[in-house]
Amino acid sequence: MKQTKKVGMISLGCPKNLVDSEVMMGLLAKQGYQLTNDQQAADVLVVNTCGFIDAARQESVDTILEMAQLKQTGKLQQLIVAGCLVERYQDDLQKEIPEIDACIGVNQLTDITAIVKAKGAKPLPIYSDGRSAPELFLYDETTPRLRATAPYTAYVKIAEGCDHTCAFCIIPKLRGVFRSRSPESILREVEILAAQGVQEIVLISQDTTTYGSDLALQNGLARLVEAIANVAGIEWVRFLYCYPTAITNELLRVVAEHPNVCKYFDIPLQHASARVLKRMRRGGNRQSYERLFARIREAVPNAALRTTFIVGFPGERDEDFAELVAFVKAMQFDRVGVFTYSDEENSPAFALDEKVDAKVAKRRERQLMKEQAKISRRKNRKMIGKRVQVLLEGKSKETDLLLEGRMQTQAPEIDGCVLINDMPADCAAQSGDFVTVEITEAQEYDLIGRII
Repeated sequence: MKQTKKVGMISLGCPKNLVDSEVMMGLLAKQGYQLTNDQQAADVLVVNTCGFIDAARQESVDTILEMAQLKQTGKLQQLIVAGCLVERYQDDLQKEIPEIDACIGVNQLTDITAIVKAKGAKPLPIYSDGRSAPELFLYDETTPRLRATAPYTAYVKIAEGCDHTCAFCIIPKLRGVFRSRSPESILREVEILAAQGVQEIVLISQDTTTYGSDLALQNGLARLVEAIANVAGIEWVRFLYCYPTAITNELLRVVAEHPNVCKYFDIPLQHASARVLKRMRRGGNRQSYERLFARIREAVPNAALRTTFIVGFPGERDEDFAELVAFVKAMQFDRVGVFTYSDEENSPAFALDEKVDAKVAKRRERQLMKEQAKISRRKNRKMIGKRVQVLLEGKSKETDLLLEGRMQTQAPEIDGCVLINDMPADCAAQSGDFVTVEITEAQEYDLIGRII
């Protein structure tokens, strides 16, 4: 009897990339291939890469090289590279790493089974050299998908691509124009997931707040979130990656009125200096951002606010950075991520003058994170003594002696967690259960408590 090929999948980068990996795994499983987490046992390995910034590219290349070694030390017969790195550097990848057998772009996910079956490379249309580009891909509720997240949580990609022209970003060139799934398709997928026991839905796209604009929908995200909030079995619904100029009062109303809509806003601002924001080609300025967060806090008083910033962008001067630090101190965000600028070829910012020295950028990153750490620690200390609902996720990543979970205001894989060091003797709670936790201690990013 012919032995079934074992296929391993390594997914790098953001949750949007993870959904692409889940789609490829679903397609492979439907064709009878056996999926494995054991890289040494895999006949075929697919590395779904991220190529957004330098650090992500390096991680992708290092992973590919590590997996390539399995052709000598393991069972590996085929090494397939997928994702954003392929869109940028396919020719270089196949030239520099001959162990790569095939490359798949972000719009060719449905070709995965044919490529595995063919045991070889399939030409990838590259947009810059005149060959015809593949049709832009967008999965729907009928697309096979094998989820890699915990059974109780699922990402749902509601749109693909991006129409923004941010100077530092090449996502539109990699992923194509912004295109939304239909509300009916998304709602049907959520209903299927709920029937499978999923309790937390995380809506993702490059810009969730633009959802439905290409379908002529008014308040598309607000209407979608409200519909999902009414699906039986969905305990939490959250949405990530909001553009700061597109958060409507209707969306705030939906978040405020529905208990199962997470009181959580992830709004990447990138900077606060008007001069830097203009060079970044971003909408808004410090004053408009301050008005936005005042509006959110008035409508949803208990909302957690998360943002990200880029330091060291070309032309960022000491006074621009000082304004950013002052803004962070004034806004008192719950969560902040800081990245140093990555000079990306083919991005508009690549041609800008006044490049900031890498050491200066790194120093600014450390300084801004130090300021935010003080804010986070202070905010967490205010949680001591409070009782909160926590989604239990199992044993802590730090030690088997602790359990961990997340509050509604903590997104998976992004924010801190609630560590649990005590519970009643008769407590039978397990992963996927919602429990009430009394917070007893506070760390910089995590909280510690006991189940009551």
